[in-house]
Amino acid sequence: MKIAVIGGGSTYTPELVHGFIGAAERLSLSELWLMDIDAARLEVVGGFARRMVEAAGAPFKLVLTTDRAAALAGASFVETQIRVGGMAARREDEHLGRRWGLVGQETTGVGGFAKALRTIPVILSIARDMHELCPDAWLVNFTNPSGLVTEALQRYAPETRSVGLCNSPIGYRMHIAAHMGADPKQVEIDYLGLNHLAWLTGARVGGRDVWPEVFAGQLQAWRDNEDDAPCPPYLAELLGAIPSYYLRYYYRTASVVAHQTGPSRAEQVMEIERTLLAEYADPALTSLPAKLMERGGAHYSTAAAWLIESLHNDLGEVHVLNTRHLGAVPGWPVDWVCELPCRVDAAGLHPLPAAPLPTLADALVHAVKAYELLAAEAAVTGSRGAALQALVAHPLGPGADRAPALLEDLLKVNAAYLPQFGN
Repeated sequence: MKIAVIGGGSTYTPELVHGFIGAAERLSLSELWLMDIDAARLEVVGGFARRMVEAAGAPFKLVLTTDRAAALAGASFVETQIRVGGMAARREDEHLGRRWGLVGQETTGVGGFAKALRTIPVILSIARDMHELCPDAWLVNFTNPSGLVTEALQRYAPETRSVGLCNSPIGYRMHIAAHMGADPKQVEIDYLGLNHLAWLTGARVGGRDVWPEVFAGQLQAWRDNEDDAPCPPYLAELLGAIPSYYLRYYYRTASVVAHQTGPSRAEQVMEIERTLLAEYADPALTSLPAKLMERGGAHYSTAAAWLIESLHNDLGEVHVLNTRHLGAVPGWPVDWVCELPCRVDAAGLHPLPAAPLPTLADALVHAVKAYELLAAEAAVTGSRGAALQALVAHPLGPGADRAPALLEDLLKVNAAYLPQFGN
């Protein structure tokens, strides 16, 4: 089997390669292609990845390329982890929010909107190429904003099989497994919402309900250190749910904005990546450096390997994924892409019936999904009208009075990456 990674020059890639090394036999993996448009960076990251593979006994062939068509041709799975505009564009996304007194973050709010506008056309072009070069392949998308990108894929490129993946849900499974002394694959969670906007509402280990213990433990941890909580503990208790970390941007907006001082996260990551790339270039390095843990994205290689293995080997395992729920969530339009547990086998993704969210959470999902649909339309069509409506719809947006000026600011900063808007 051949797997292609588009965005193979990412500093995350060695962790992904590590995961594929561990799963190579179960996947019958023969070729792993790393593709990136930055040849110099690919050589550094790919060179380290090649040493990792060789140190593991070369369980598969590793190929580095800047040729996307060559990487895609004949692939069974295509994993996308691109960043259009690089880390410099992420920095601009974060500072866009800061300039306007809003949340400055790369996946949500106005920064996430800018990233989506740049990213969706490129991801759709990859899907079109896949339809020609590997029509039976699965596109496994890690590119943020993952849920919104997957919404665009399933709405505007339905001929390509696609799924969105995030490391947050598997992080919960790992945490619960460690707390209970269990195998992570024995952990099942009830998890529902949108990517980076979801709530954990149940947990089982080996079929045993452990939710009361998990929920009580999380509430106590947040009461002991409320600064770590995405919402005041009383609100989680009222909802009967554990909000995902990213809900802090919605539930504690004023505090987040007030603390946006000093270097942005992008600027911090740029420093981390400089160190990582220097370490990757060391010809003696064959194992993952400790510095990689500072980059974020823990367990994403495990999430990718488990998902691909379940699809390839018809395992019927349950994974939390971004895909159309197809009626699994009562009251939501069936064509909405959301993040929820799905049974995964060779036939594809089968969303499992989910209990409705509490009213407060459900209302926020509806507001953000309206934004996502408008944002995807704007990214595909270059419609300023859709873009303005998306900004007004977003709960973290600038509001109707400021939306036109903010949009012009966004388009000016990102002009090189947004040809669909006629810049």
